[in-house]
Amino acid sequence: MDTRTLLQWPIIRQLTGDDPFGRGNAVTSEATASMTPRTADADSVANSVCPYCAVGCAQLVYGKDGRVMHVEGDANSPVSRGRLCPKGAASEQLGNSPLRQTTIRYRAPYATEWTDLDYDTALDMIADRVLEARRNHWEDADDEGNTLRRTMGFASLGGATLDNEENYLIKKLFTAAGAVQLENQARI
Repeated sequence: MDTRTLLQWPIIRQLTGDDPFGRGNAVTSEATASMTPRTADADSVANSVCPYCAVGCAQLVYGKDGRVMHVEGDANSPVSRGRLCPKGAASEQLGNSPLRQTTIRYRAPYATEWTDLDYDTALDMIADRVLEARRNHWEDADDEGNTLRRTMGFASLGGATLDNEENYLIKKLFTAAGAVQLENQARI
């Protein structure tokens, strides 16, 4: 065996060097010393909230070249103190999945194919339908004259990838529009 190889063993470096407890340089290999954090070459870091449940664990989302490259827990969060469950740790897949829909898809009644819509057209269609449903189903008062000021023409069901803040804003919007049927994933 080569003497140089023997002298590079961590136990030899530990016993002969200035790190007798083996907690520093004595047990650091060349491969370990040459490693860099996987987030070192990130272009950006964004603070976010895990979208999967109502706990609201804080995340640090690292990006490079317009893509999410890594997600980790934010140690400054009083909610999660830097920890993420397996779903939260894997939320990088939400942004990078090849199956992710990045366009607005619409299938007209009785149509067999989906078509792409631009944002303005889609928003106009949604606004027209909400206003029509509100107008057609508005209840200003009940049969006894009690004030209702509500609509039973539409409802809101929040998705599993909405955080608490988004659900709060959606609740405010739909309540202001007169809807009374409001639910979100956190309560199902």
